[in-house]
Amino acid sequence: MSRTHVGHVRKINEDRILDRSDRGLWAVADGMGGHLGGDVAAEMVISELRALADGMVPVSDQAIKIALDRANEKILEYGEVVGGMVGSTIVGLHIDGDRANLFWAGDSRAYLFQGSRYRQLTKDHSVVQELVDAGAIDQKFAAGHPQANVITRALGVDATLQIDFTLQAIEPGDVFLLCSDGLNSALEGCEKEERDFENDGAMADRILQEALALDGSDNISLVLISIASRGGAI
Repeated sequence: MSRTHVGHVRKINEDRILDRSDRGLWAVADGMGGHLGGDVAAEMVISELRALADGMVPVSDQAIKIALDRANEKILEYGEVVGGMVGSTIVGLHIDGDRANLFWAGDSRAYLFQGSRYRQLTKDHSVVQELVDAGAIDQKFAAGHPQANVITRALGVDATLQIDFTLQAIEPGDVFLLCSDGLNSALEGCEKEERDFENDGAMADRILQEALALDGSDNISLVLISIASRGGAI
């Protein structure tokens, strides 16, 4: 289940989403570059992952890395054509049996909802996160830091792409959330009480509306993946 919104301020939605439950592959890309084509960069990322999902090659960490390397090369070439830096973050999930394979670069995030609680599964590739890790600032001040939007990894920035991968065991009832950074700070302000919704559509709508009410200064995109049974997602 996916949702995307341009927000209250931006004129262009630079976010792109992949929702391929048939192949157990989901992703959110957040483009950077504004009028130079951040939306184009994000689309290049999702297009390569879509091609992987459409192809005959098994989806694996290696296949995902190859697809993202191709996207990285295309974005770098596009940046040379337009004469400026364009790029895109990525966060994605591949369900493989009873394991969730997460991959990301930048500050788009993955969360795991279990009942009324949720926790962040990814760590931002950002200047502020490095400051937090070094003990220079407290996590509670991270969102309001002057360099809060400065990321240290993205596609289209360097010829050598660094992608983090991690495995997460899954259980029936788990709900994974992938989102662009337009939802990050807003999610922290959302109510953490029991989210007893009839379906993922209602949950996605509620999260989006809460985010828009709390902020909405950036594009907001999210994908929800529910684990219906062991080894199965809907």
